[in-house]
Amino acid sequence: MTAPTKPAASGDRTHYSYQHYADPAVADGFDALRFGGPIGRYLLESQETLLTEMLAPVGARVILDVGTGTGRAALGLAAAGARVVGLDASAEMLRVARRRAADAGLPPAFGVADAQHLPLAAGAVDAAVCLRVLMHVIDWRQTIGELCRVARWRVIVDFPAAMSVAALESRGRRIGAAMGRRTEPYRVIAERDAIAAFAAHGFRVIQTSRQFVLPIALHKKIGRLGFTQATERALATVGLQRLLGSPVTMVAER
Repeated sequence: MTAPTKPAASGDRTHYSYQHYADPAVADGFDALRFGGPIGRYLLESQETLLTEMLAPVGARVILDVGTGTGRAALGLAAAGARVVGLDASAEMLRVARRRAADAGLPPAFGVADAQHLPLAAGAVDAAVCLRVLMHVIDWRQTIGELCRVARWRVIVDFPAAMSVAALESRGRRIGAAMGRRTEPYRVIAERDAIAAFAAHGFRVIQTSRQFVLPIALHKKIGRLGFTQATERALATVGLQRLLGSPVTMVAER
């Protein structure tokens, strides 16, 4: 499977989700912002562990990484032996992804495409991965529909939970955007709505997990992995992670 040479049809290109990530400075600084420091590395390692476990045996799979960004998930899967294609609406993010792939000597193919209009045939891949994307796209249900259409077996997504501290930040950002401030007014999603979206396309959610009760930004500001692990473990023990943890990661199977 090769990446598309031309971008698929897309939505309103004035939407923040296109404009923000089209900025070369955002693309160049994304990895340091998202995965820098001890908490960022912990996020990356946790992500790679989950993907490897839920897509095993990874070396036998053809996997699509939708909204691949700088290629972190795609490169981790490729290093584990999978055949991977990474798609993203931002050519600037893909520029960084291709550079990282070349530096690592890894073979993922990357192409420009919109998560809501994937340029692949039905059942073209074994599995589709879509991380940190549903919160930003114009139509998240359509995106889930596309992921289910192209995946023969499993789909893995994540999103900020409607019942979480992230919901307060999301509301604040939306208010700020309405007042003209430059921000990413992302959405939160209720688990039941995501489950229903998968069911509408013949997929059953087989695993749901929540990660943090406290905001990731707070953990990063403190910057102590021991504090993060101990605090979140304590909150999980009293049941708060199950109720308020975010982001939610879902694994759905046909």
